Amino acid sequence: MPHLIGPDFIAIQTKELDAARSFYTKVVGLKVAPQSPPGAVVFDTAPIPFAVREPMVNVEKAEELGVGLAIWFGCDDADALHDKLVEHGTPIVLAPKDGPFGRYFSFRDPFGYTITAHTVGAP
Repeated sequence: MPHLIGPDFIAIQTKELDAARSFYTKVVGLKVAPQSPPGAVVFDTAPIPFAVREPMVNVEKAEELGVGLAIWFGCDDADALHDKLVEHGTPIVLAPKDGPFGRYFSFRDPFGYTITAHTVGAP
């Protein structure tokens, strides 16, 4: 029987690709992948690729972007990343705390999406 295997690619939509590339590289610390399709910036994340892309829908009509969707990123040190984002002025949605997947916190990116970061061990 045909079935879903699991998440294989995650992308969020924004009209500000250059600003998104800058935020996710300079502030959050992601690296841009060697190739991206037109209208998108793909980041070198593993095991699942992450991208920002031009909108496929009218995001301006959305009251709040990503409602009901949880995007979690593993990171090497959630507390240190939290402090870096606070210094940058990034809004913190949920302060760092311990949870079932390790130390975590949530922030709102400049485009309105809430992203959760949690400390993971080395792969």
